[in-house]
Amino acid sequence: MDIDDLIDEVIGREGGYTNNKADRGGATRWGITEKVARANGYAGDMRALPREAAATIYRRLYWQKPGYDRVATRVPLVAAELFDTGVNMGPKVATGFLQRALNALNRGASDYPDIAADGLIGPRTLSALDGFVAKRGAAGERVLVKALEALQGARYMALAESRPANEAFLYGWLANRLG
Repeated sequence: MDIDDLIDEVIGREGGYTNNKADRGGATRWGITEKVARANGYAGDMRALPREAAATIYRRLYWQKPGYDRVATRVPLVAAELFDTGVNMGPKVATGFLQRALNALNRGASDYPDIAADGLIGPRTLSALDGFVAKRGAAGERVLVKALEALQGARYMALAESRPANEAFLYGWLANRLG
């Protein structure tokens, strides 16, 4: 699956215009919040945000900038999961999940060294990912995706528990964002 397919899936899932009062993101179209649209040069009414503008934002902010394109050359399923999680929770959170999972799966740093869970894809994170893939192969990619989804699910539960208004979104997050 390439980035265009991933963007199409996200846009299809996120739908058109919404402005749910319980959602801290406020006015949103195609899953792009007004704040993000404005920061990326869109000045019009959010109801009219072009799909192509949303796709450009997704590609730049949630694929290229966090480095998921570099992850995709190694483990495409992991990159797809990072992209989707990054769209919903932010790339730093998604990348932090990856780093935490890689640290927990390195068998006490015997497979590759621990890395900082700083939320940034850099040479050390990519090296750890390469070490994981070299040790675990294709089956490891699926396990790593499961670890990422477990962390994501735990965060959704914590968000709903800490802010009752988020309970309105929990079912959809779990149904549409995990496995």
